[in-house]
Amino acid sequence: MPMFRRMGRPGLIGLAARTAVVAGTATAVSGGMQRRAQSRAEEQQQQEAYAAQQQQDQINAAAAAAVAGQQAQAAPAPAAAPAGGVDIIAELQKLAALKAQGLLSDDEFTAAKAKLLA
Repeated sequence: MPMFRRMGRPGLIGLAARTAVVAGTATAVSGGMQRRAQSRAEEQQQQEAYAAQQQQDQINAAAAAAVAGQQAQAAPAPAAAPAGGVDIIAELQKLAALKAQGLLSDDEFTAAKAKLLA
Protein backbone atom coordinates (compact mmCIF):
# COMPACT_ATOMS: atom_id res chain seq x y z
CA MET A 1 0.00 0.00 0.00
CA PRO A 2 1.58 3.19 -1.09
CA MET A 3 1.78 6.06 1.44
CA PHE A 4 0.45 9.19 0.15
CA ARG A 5 0.27 12.43 1.76
CA ARG A 6 -3.13 13.91 1.82
CA MET A 7 -3.32 17.46 0.61
CA GLY A 8 -5.98 19.92 1.63
CA ARG A 9 -7.86 19.85 4.89
CA PRO A 10 -6.38 17.92 7.80
CA GLY A 11 -7.85 14.64 8.79
CA LEU A 12 -9.77 13.90 11.96
CA ILE A 13 -6.66 13.08 14.00
CA GLY A 14 -4.85 16.19 12.82
CA LEU A 15 -7.87 18.35 13.66
CA ALA A 16 -8.14 16.79 17.13
CA ALA A 17 -4.42 17.30 17.75
CA ARG A 18 -4.57 20.94 16.71
CA THR A 19 -7.62 21.52 18.92
CA ALA A 20 -5.84 19.90 21.87
CA VAL A 21 -2.77 22.12 21.38
CA VAL A 22 -4.88 25.27 21.16
CA ALA A 23 -6.97 24.29 24.21
CA GLY A 24 -3.88 23.39 26.22
CA THR A 25 -2.20 26.67 25.36
CA ALA A 26 -5.32 28.63 26.27
CA THR A 27 -5.63 26.78 29.56
CA ALA A 28 -1.98 27.41 30.42
CA VAL A 29 -2.24 31.11 29.59
CA SER A 30 -5.52 31.46 31.47
CA GLY A 31 -4.12 29.65 34.53
CA GLY A 32 -1.05 31.89 34.53
CA MET A 33 -3.20 34.99 34.35
CA GLN A 34 -5.39 33.76 37.22
CA ARG A 35 -2.37 32.96 39.39
CA ARG A 36 -0.86 36.36 38.67
CA ALA A 37 -4.14 38.16 39.48
CA GLN A 38 -4.53 36.16 42.68
CA SER A 39 -0.95 36.94 43.66
CA ARG A 40 -1.52 40.66 43.11
CA ALA A 41 -4.75 40.56 45.12
CA GLU A 42 -2.98 38.81 48.02
CA GLU A 43 -0.15 41.35 47.97
CA GLN A 44 -2.63 44.23 48.00
CA GLN A 45 -4.55 42.64 50.87
CA GLN A 46 -1.32 42.21 52.84
CA GLN A 47 -0.39 45.84 52.22
CA GLU A 48 -3.82 47.02 53.37
CA ALA A 49 -3.63 44.84 56.48
CA TYR A 50 -0.16 46.23 57.25
CA ALA A 51 -1.38 49.80 56.79
CA ALA A 52 -4.40 49.14 59.01
CA GLN A 53 -2.15 47.61 61.68
CA GLN A 54 0.17 50.63 61.55
CA GLN A 55 -2.78 52.98 61.87
CA GLN A 56 -4.15 50.97 64.81
CA ASP A 57 -0.72 51.06 66.47
CA GLN A 58 -0.63 54.85 66.09
CA ILE A 59 -4.12 55.16 67.59
CA ASN A 60 -3.13 52.89 70.49
CA ALA A 61 0.04 54.89 71.09
CA ALA A 62 -1.92 58.15 71.09
CA ALA A 63 -4.49 56.70 73.49
CA ALA A 64 -1.75 55.44 75.80
CA ALA A 65 -0.13 58.88 75.76
CA ALA A 66 -3.48 60.50 76.56
CA VAL A 67 -4.07 58.10 79.45
CA ALA A 68 -0.57 58.75 80.75
CA GLY A 69 -1.19 62.50 80.52
CA GLN A 70 -4.45 62.17 82.42
CA GLN A 71 -2.81 60.05 85.06
CA ALA A 72 -0.02 62.60 85.39
CA GLN A 73 -2.59 65.35 85.93
CA ALA A 74 -4.50 63.24 88.44
CA ALA A 75 -1.30 62.20 90.23
CA PRO A 76 -1.15 65.07 92.77
CA ALA A 77 -2.64 63.86 96.02
CA PRO A 78 -5.98 65.39 97.03
CA ALA A 79 -5.94 68.01 99.73
CA ALA A 80 -5.51 66.70 103.24
CA ALA A 81 -8.71 65.97 105.12
CA PRO A 82 -9.85 68.77 107.39
CA ALA A 83 -9.54 68.40 111.14
CA GLY A 84 -13.08 66.95 111.28
CA GLY A 85 -11.82 63.78 109.55
CA VAL A 86 -14.16 63.94 106.49
CA ASP A 87 -12.55 64.17 103.05
CA ILE A 88 -14.94 66.53 101.28
CA ILE A 89 -13.46 65.96 97.81
CA ALA A 90 -13.78 62.18 98.12
CA GLU A 91 -17.35 62.50 99.35
CA LEU A 92 -18.24 64.83 96.47
CA GLN A 93 -16.71 62.36 94.01
CA LYS A 94 -18.79 59.55 95.52
CA LEU A 95 -21.92 61.66 95.20
CA ALA A 96 -21.08 62.49 91.58
CA ALA A 97 -20.55 58.79 90.83
CA LEU A 98 -23.92 57.92 92.42
CA LYS A 99 -25.58 60.64 90.35
CA ALA A 100 -23.86 59.41 87.17
CA GLN A 101 -25.14 55.88 87.87
CA GLY A 102 -28.65 57.26 88.23
CA LEU A 103 -28.95 56.36 91.90
CA LEU A 104 -29.34 60.02 92.94
CA SER A 105 -31.62 62.60 91.36
CA ASP A 106 -30.48 66.15 90.72
CA ASP A 107 -32.33 67.43 93.80
CA GLU A 108 -30.86 64.73 96.06
CA PHE A 109 -27.37 65.42 94.71
CA THR A 110 -27.74 69.18 95.30
CA ALA A 111 -29.03 68.63 98.84
CA ALA A 112 -26.22 66.21 99.75
CA LYS A 113 -23.60 68.55 98.25
CA ALA A 114 -24.98 71.50 100.21
CA LYS A 115 -24.91 69.41 103.40
CA LEU A 116 -21.24 68.48 102.84
CA LEU A 117 -20.16 72.03 102.02
CA ALA A 118 -22.04 73.58 104.96
